[in-house]
Amino acid sequence: MKNDKKKLSAAQQKELISILKTRFEKNSNRHKGLDWSKVEARLEANPEKLWSLNEMERTGGEPDVIGLDKKTGEYIFYDCSAESPKDRRSYCYDREALDARKEHKPANSVMDVAAAMGVELLTEEQYKELQALGKFDSKTSSWVLTPPEIRKHGGAIFCDFRYNHVFTYHNGADSYYAARGFRASLKV
Repeated sequence: MKNDKKKLSAAQQKELISILKTRFEKNSNRHKGLDWSKVEARLEANPEKLWSLNEMERTGGEPDVIGLDKKTGEYIFYDCSAESPKDRRSYCYDREALDARKEHKPANSVMDVAAAMGVELLTEEQYKELQALGKFDSKTSSWVLTPPEIRKHGGAIFCDFRYNHVFTYHNGADSYYAARGFRASLKV
């Protein structure tokens, strides 16, 4: 895939940065002590990351800054939509699971879509960090990065928020549901 396709026009960049700034200002509890002007400067210096953030936004993820990696100086964005991103649902976990399905195959796999977007799946720990910032997935669930020792047995894990508690569950990696998507992270 050519890099040209993974660039936003100046107008698209401006529009996305405006959306991100508004969300940043409305949700200050997610990033206490962080300064938008520094985030914006970092975004403008990394246009390839803007493309990935736009993909997160375009598919319903509502990305927002949730922290700063003190080692690298990178800002950390997570999908912060109330429910699992609507245009990233009904996918099985990975290509191996998709290829193993004999019938009723979903359109794609979570891992393939995340790779195409240039983002990472949240880990179970990151998912719990996200839930400390608000209440997410009270009606949906989200696949999370599955440890290899679970995946090698055909399973994958997902999380949701019910009864005022974060739950982690397992399912066959080839399963898919209309109410299950995935949440992503991106460092800029």
